[in-house]
Amino acid sequence: MKQTLFLILLSFSLSSFAKIDPPVEQPKTGYWQQHVDYKMNIDMHVDNYQYDGTQTLVYTNNSPDVLNKVFYHLYFNAFQPGSEMDVRSRTIADPDSRVGDRISKLKEDEIGFIKVSSLKQNGTDLTYNVVGTVLEVDLAKPIQPGEKVTFDMVFNAQVPVQIRRSGRNNKDGVALSMTQWYPKMAEYDDEGWHADPYIGREFYGVWGDFDISLTIDKDYVVGGTGYLQNPEEVGHGYQSGKAKKVKGKTLTWHFVAPNVHDFTWAADPEYVHDKLQVENGPMLHFFYKGADSIQENWKKLQPKAADLITFYSNHVGKYPYKQYSVIQGGDGGMEYAMCTLITGGSKLGGLIGTTAHEMAHTWFQFLLATNEVRHEWMDEGFTSYISDVAMNEVMDEGKENPFSNAYKYYAYLATSGREQPLTTHADRYAFNQIYSLAAYVKGEVFLAQLGYVMGEENLNKTIKQYFDDWSFKHPKPMDFIRVAEKVSGLELDWYLVDFGQTTNTIDYGVKEIASKEVTLERIGLMPMPMDLTVTYTDGSTEDIYIPLRIMRGEKPTDATILSDWAWAYPTYTFTAKKEVQSVAIDPKGRMADVNQSNNSKEKE
Repeated sequence: MKQTLFLILLSFSLSSFAKIDPPVEQPKTGYWQQHVDYKMNIDMHVDNYQYDGTQTLVYTNNSPDVLNKVFYHLYFNAFQPGSEMDVRSRTIADPDSRVGDRISKLKEDEIGFIKVSSLKQNGTDLTYNVVGTVLEVDLAKPIQPGEKVTFDMVFNAQVPVQIRRSGRNNKDGVALSMTQWYPKMAEYDDEGWHADPYIGREFYGVWGDFDISLTIDKDYVVGGTGYLQNPEEVGHGYQSGKAKKVKGKTLTWHFVAPNVHDFTWAADPEYVHDKLQVENGPMLHFFYKGADSIQENWKKLQPKAADLITFYSNHVGKYPYKQYSVIQGGDGGMEYAMCTLITGGSKLGGLIGTTAHEMAHTWFQFLLATNEVRHEWMDEGFTSYISDVAMNEVMDEGKENPFSNAYKYYAYLATSGREQPLTTHADRYAFNQIYSLAAYVKGEVFLAQLGYVMGEENLNKTIKQYFDDWSFKHPKPMDFIRVAEKVSGLELDWYLVDFGQTTNTIDYGVKEIASKEVTLERIGLMPMPMDLTVTYTDGSTEDIYIPLRIMRGEKPTDATILSDWAWAYPTYTFTAKKEVQSVAIDPKGRMADVNQSNNSKEKE
């Protein structure tokens, strides 16, 4: 999701269905994950924004546990007066301006809802209870380890007025932005069920295959997740030849999406639909509307989008699907399976920047499907890191340090007195601003600074290895760190603990220079290895590296390596080769030291 630092701002090809299997090798002994396949038939009524649906869901219990209950998310229920999302927005100190008190003012025909009228397990009727945005289901029979169970559901729903991510008639005039729109099975993993209410942000889903038949007014163009199976029937830019003449007032769009953990679509009768084939990559689809100037920017975006998806494929891992869609819709920018929804287009730079961020989420959120509720910084922060690198190259920005703003705003966070650790649940931050600074900014610094700790080349290798080992799975913070340790040969758990699980800060200073003798001091609680540049009185310079003892090794460096510094020692003294004129700690600015004023010193 794309946003400013203080306020969140912010697919279809003609190919036939192709199964995308997750990697055969498991990254660690005993790893397992659940699997779910959806088949849904949806009748969308564009006159009143309601739809009827049937859902057949095949659930495979790959866990070693017997399951006595299951839970579904009913996300649209959040858009009702008195919901948790409504009340939280009206009681938090700095509410998201897109939400504010708008939910509390919705009328009956403007609210969102998903109402389940029937649910069966292997043909047996089930009892269930709707609790806000969660459906609690008592099973007729426990689901045994390794067992497959079929759930059949009948439901109807109403699309809310566009407020947050999903909705109808957004500010760009897009009719339907359909995200979090269906009853979605909650994830169960080695930490148990994750039936979190929809209060503000972040998602977690079960991998599986989707088969969706959507019936909608024939004038509407549909874009989103999955491969379209009947392009000749629907036309609208999908067909390779002349589309058949449509009889009646509706069309049924049939999509299949292999090995995804969500399904999103958007629709509007005025969508322009463009396609662009990426060399050695997927077919890109673009759906947009609006004034001529906006449409012109959406067309200028297209070659840059191709460059971006190629960059991510080269620097993280190859995009595994045959298509990707950039769709005008939603309320800013938000990533989904095989697509993203983005508003606006009046400014080309903003459109490209938002696309860079949301497209990067395909890797750090969608393919590496961390639990965003628990580890939102691995999603937003890693995405911010790689998208800043991509923008620096694709847009030829020429920044020596593309993360400089992230470091600056992290320092603001760390000294604000309001910081909460990155282990904080995404909905438990006291301030929206602090969530944004933690997830986006500190999460980005976590990765950028790791390059300082272990070496940039090792970081680049780690990112690729992490993707190879953990794509199509649900990695956690320690899974990433273990990859980094194996790549670098260094011990790095201390880095995750201090920077990722506490609010300890980094603050080192040059304490004293006496002829050839230099004394450094550690003021903050968090340890770090040291990069120094020493300038001698004769005008020459020397780069020096002081290893951190608990790393049990050194990063690759051409600098002069001194003896290591144990964290418990508050000072460190070394004797230089010649008389010293000045010393600078971390001259390239890659260490997140919260007090830069004491990082350099001239001999008195």
